[in-house]
Amino acid sequence: MIQIFQTVDKAMQELTPTTGAIDLSNKWVHLTNPTDREIELVVRASGVSEDLLKAALDEEERARIEPDDGDLLVIFDIPTIEEEEKYYSYSTMPLGVVLAANGSLISVCLRENSIVHGLINGRIKNVDTARREQFLYRMLYSTHVKFLQYLRQIDKSSQRIQTELHRSTKNKELIQLLDLENSLVYFSTSLRANSIIIEKLIRMDSKKNEEDTELLEDVGIENRQALDMCNIYRDILSGTMDAYASVISNNLNIIMRLLTALTVVMAVPTIFASFWGMNTGVPFEGKPWGFWVVVGIASVFTAISAYFLLRTKKFKKKDKK
Repeated sequence: MIQIFQTVDKAMQELTPTTGAIDLSNKWVHLTNPTDREIELVVRASGVSEDLLKAALDEEERARIEPDDGDLLVIFDIPTIEEEEKYYSYSTMPLGVVLAANGSLISVCLRENSIVHGLINGRIKNVDTARREQFLYRMLYSTHVKFLQYLRQIDKSSQRIQTELHRSTKNKELIQLLDLENSLVYFSTSLRANSIIIEKLIRMDSKKNEEDTELLEDVGIENRQALDMCNIYRDILSGTMDAYASVISNNLNIIMRLLTALTVVMAVPTIFASFWGMNTGVPFEGKPWGFWVVVGIASVFTAISAYFLLRTKKFKKKDKK
């Protein structure tokens, strides 16, 4: 899908794409999972290389800055949220922005996202398609604000799942915690890559006006804050997962200890039953009361073995606090 926008009277207005020649100067062109025909149309109108437009369509594309014959490609990672069964999962995907030599700004993304929607719907204020560098910086700022928002959601989800785990340890909650931990890993990797992009942008242009410089510095601050929060939440969640893994392992050890004790105790009457079941002469053979004597002897030795097992430290129950 191809969309063309231009700022008119401080408001974002969408223009109707045409198949003929179109002046893209001071306009924002956004491509969402574009077809080859749409890419070809933008290439003819802007003169931008096709490889630059297709770079962000690879989900594994790394964040980078790439100049190309007067055009400048900036690829950075943006956060995404997907609804799973009864919970949300988080990930990242690349968003490519091309500052074309003809004065246009072109963004390319594989899927629809909240960053672009915020620009289109006016939720991101003070954007002007004629000021391309500032437009890019506001996209970066909005991206890292969204990172912070999703990180807070992850923290709240983690606390809710931990509360449920206190009541009962289930695989479902543990899998959700694992998904959240994976999300934090994705966020951390993307934020570190974005920080390199921001540093390069600060160094690249020393002629930026004061407003753009302050905006780009704010982007760097938001990036560092998001990265610090992500690392803290990841460490906490990792420690929580290790703690629950230890609890599960301890519960398994308790169950195995109980089963071992029962096996040892039940082995005693089995031994006596085996002795008196031999096809040889045994005491009390032929006596009507012999069966009960054997049962009594087996019961006594079973009780003795159970008593000594309960007396050992490995099988004694600890006092509750």
